Amino acid sequence: MEWESKLKHAHISARKARLVADLVRGLQVGAALSTLQFTPKKAAALIRKAIQSALDNASKSSGVNEDNLYVSRIMVDEGPTAKRWMPRAMGRATRIRKRTSHISIALQEK
Repeated sequence: MEWESKLKHAHISARKARLVADLVRGLQVGAALSTLQFTPKKAAALIRKAIQSALDNASKSSGVNEDNLYVSRIMVDEGPTAKRWMPRAMGRATRIRKRTSHISIALQEK
């Protein structure tokens, strides 16, 4: 059985979130949550929230034991990019891209 959780339109670039996602891919849920708790990155809090949501989905649906669950799949895809402009010297403008990402997590039982 597989339980999923998706966090869409997270205000972080996919490249930065993938660095944290690589830390917890394949770990058991307890180890992944404790690793993310002490990781000093913005993406760690977002991914921790998504793992906790998938864990809640698993426990509510069938009452499965937490110790048997592990992070089987974690993907970070690019979301829509908001485009803004910043005024510069001599009447020019510079583009600012505010990137977002979609984080999807799947838990499986061993």
